[in-house]
Amino acid sequence: MPEPTKGKNSNIELVLGDHKKAIKQLAWPMMVSMFLIMAYNLADGIWVAGLGADALAAIGFITPLFMILVGLGNGIGAGANSVIARFIGSKNYEEANNTAAHSLVLTLIISILGAIIMCLILPQILEVMGAGSSTQTALEYGYIIFGLMIVFIYSNVGTALLRSEGDVKRAMYAMAVTAILNIILDPIFIYVMGMGISGAAWATVLSATVSCFVLIYWMHYKKDTYLDISFKNFHYETKLVTGILNIAIPSTAENLIFSILGIVENWILVTTAGTVAVAAYTAALRLIQLANIPLMGFGTALLTVAGAAYGARNYIKVKNSFTYTLKLGLISATIMAILFFIFAPQISMVFAYSSSASLAPMIAEIIRIMIIFIYSICLGMISAMIFQGVGKGTTSLCLTIIRSLLCEVILSYLFGIVFGWGAYGVYFGVTIGGLIGGFISFGWASLYIRRLIKNYDADPEIENIDKTE
Repeated sequence: MPEPTKGKNSNIELVLGDHKKAIKQLAWPMMVSMFLIMAYNLADGIWVAGLGADALAAIGFITPLFMILVGLGNGIGAGANSVIARFIGSKNYEEANNTAAHSLVLTLIISILGAIIMCLILPQILEVMGAGSSTQTALEYGYIIFGLMIVFIYSNVGTALLRSEGDVKRAMYAMAVTAILNIILDPIFIYVMGMGISGAAWATVLSATVSCFVLIYWMHYKKDTYLDISFKNFHYETKLVTGILNIAIPSTAENLIFSILGIVENWILVTTAGTVAVAAYTAALRLIQLANIPLMGFGTALLTVAGAAYGARNYIKVKNSFTYTLKLGLISATIMAILFFIFAPQISMVFAYSSSASLAPMIAEIIRIMIIFIYSICLGMISAMIFQGVGKGTTSLCLTIIRSLLCEVILSYLFGIVFGWGAYGVYFGVTIGGLIGGFISFGWASLYIRRLIKNYDADPEIENIDKTE
């Protein structure tokens, strides 16, 4: 297949160019996208809070499970992004196109199977989680979300395909459609139409559906993407499925681990402080996630840039990209931590308009205790993105297991149950455990990159254009 012409989407030149420019320009649209996504997640929480603590707690129980759903889409998207970026780096455009087609086929298969399985086992899962009086409300919300999970997975995969070729602006537009529409529809469906918690679910599904139609138009009808994203390019290759799943399965497993962490945290909170503690903790985490937006933008940009550099065997650029991204991440983490600590009471007041107003002081206290957790996200996520970018998703998974299961869960249980600290045990356990795991992740990534460069130095056939940087 001939190399695509510049008449098509030429954003790929950005990915293959200077790493500093690429990371900054790829990151900011992702930050805008994530801000809007976080805003609509927060809007869900704010509007649902008006239905009472039980409804907000129900969202808290569904959220860890929803992260599995998000993980499926993000996993396939990250896998396709990584494989495509490496093929583009090595200038193998035919395989890049075929990888995109494989990701769409996997989306259809996994969406159908996942919807059936989740709807069948959801009641049992909620019972194990200890949802109690919130169970019926959680089921009402969850059946809608999981039954139509294809719109979420396709949306995530479609935007990942655009990002893999550097077309971050249109990926941002697609995500913005979802977020803005959801913010508008939430109060209409929940209160004006009197649909309650199910209204929040339908608003989310409908918003994601519109985004899917936008992506379908760009990729399958307008066809002005750099890659030729079409089922006609699908020629089954086991190595491509394996390449995508090598990232997708560990990435999905990581989200499963985050869900397990959320389930354990909720169980400890319910056991020691009741569902009100779950509601306050859920609201606080949604607010803290806003502080993570810059980190998510930088990390996603790093995945694409590092993947392309690795595909071109430009290992010095892999190192420079990692170091530069980490520097930007630490600066943004420090700024956000200071702002959130100082203005925690004001930030928590977004929930003060409703019957959940009594939660505001608890939410502010949780934010001030846990905001330092943002540094663990910086170290852990940026390190994980390096491994995903070079196709080592299993290593990324191992780091998540160490950070979340071996550090955060154990310390949360130790502090919350064994030491009898209750809800505070969860707050301090997650924060301290996350920091320990973050430093382990950073050390592992740094060692891996040093070994890459050492192997490069031992191979005179590899030409590295960034060696002087």
